[in-house]
Amino acid sequence: MKFSAPTPLQYFATLVAEDESLNLLEAAVSLAQDEEPQLDVQSVLARVDELGRRLRARIAVDTVPAERLRQLTRFFHGELGFAGNLNNYYAAENSYLHRVLETRRGIPISLAVLLLELAEHAGLRAAGVAFPGHFLVKCRMGLGEIVIDPFTGSPMSSTRLDELLAVYRHGSELPADLELPLEFFLRAASKRQILARMLRNLKEVHRAARDLPRQLGVHHRLVVLLPDDAAERRDRGLVLEALGDAVAAAEDLGFYLARQPDAPDAATLRARRNRLVEGRSPPLQ
Repeated sequence: MKFSAPTPLQYFATLVAEDESLNLLEAAVSLAQDEEPQLDVQSVLARVDELGRRLRARIAVDTVPAERLRQLTRFFHGELGFAGNLNNYYAAENSYLHRVLETRRGIPISLAVLLLELAEHAGLRAAGVAFPGHFLVKCRMGLGEIVIDPFTGSPMSSTRLDELLAVYRHGSELPADLELPLEFFLRAASKRQILARMLRNLKEVHRAARDLPRQLGVHHRLVVLLPDDAAERRDRGLVLEALGDAVAAAEDLGFYLARQPDAPDAATLRARRNRLVEGRSPPLQ
């Protein structure tokens, strides 16, 4: 009996099937398999684990959390030299963790995923923060928390966070009278939310480059990750339509319309779906 290896998408689907068993680092590393199908994910995990062992060996059992955090940032940003890729911020490779490990450059969320893994080795209680426009990491320190910029390892003051949030409020479509407190934006992100944000970053990179095949690959992962998200099915349907797959596009648009029948774009999309359905060739007799 012959067994075929799972495709990268099937492998990803297995990794994200259940929240309880979801390994954030492994799933995040696997995103690069759309670009490099032969990537050995386990070897990348082993490299990160070795970094974790090196860090853990430096921290005494009785080390207080604040000193553990200093050791972590000194190791990650100082000794290893991880930092933001300011010269090529929108490159897709900034979201591929094996490349981030090689170049020591990434974007906030990819650096944060590595930082979260090493924080666990350092004995810290850390979480990702899906802050608008700049992913952050926060660490529990006694009864309080310290928010860290993954780009630099520097702590973020409340004043600096308010400044970043003001930029977001100014450029967003939030109602002017909706003043959500800073704490609302500092909530811990789930592993699934972190992966979704990584994928949406990649989706935007490929969309800007007008690379529909690569964009579609990211859409497939988003639909697997967020199977009940109607907007993701809509977006994939539009890409499928652009690539000429009328049957699959109509199915995705139908999924969206069934769940969002009164959405602002529902009438337009309903007409597009009807055209896709009507354009199918009749079955051969």
